[in-house]
Amino acid sequence: MEHGNAEQNGLAVVVTTTASDSHTWNLVFLQVLLEETGHRVTNLGACVPDALLLSECRRIEPDLIVISSVNGHGHQEGLRVIEALRACPELRRTPTVIGGKLGIAGADDPDRERELLAAGFDAVFEEGAAVAGFREFVAGLRSRASLETGPGVLL
Repeated sequence: MEHGNAEQNGLAVVVTTTASDSHTWNLVFLQVLLEETGHRVTNLGACVPDALLLSECRRIEPDLIVISSVNGHGHQEGLRVIEALRACPELRRTPTVIGGKLGIAGADDPDRERELLAAGFDAVFEEGAAVAGFREFVAGLRSRASLETGPGVLL
């Protein structure tokens, strides 16, 4: 479902949780944050099974996949999800990020972040002050997409 004031040159973004995460306010926040900056957002909602995420991303062909977790299992489930995304030829190069509460032992675990990046995530945004970094990452993707398509060409 797409909402907001999306611009034609905005990114197509899929926002989702992991299969075990039933939280939705984080997804609503991300959706609004992205839409306010002109992106087209498809919010898959809570408790999204891996197979549904893969099929929807194949169908939508997003410019960015955002996985958000609040229940503390994002690290474990994220490793499984990114493996499936990177194994899919159509999604292998799609920028994919994960953020939120990724573990139950607290934020800012450098080993956890390194492991998620090594597994194939393009960026990791742990709870806390991650919003600014996330906004910068998305702005960088948008700038890169604009440069690749050239002036006057719509994404």
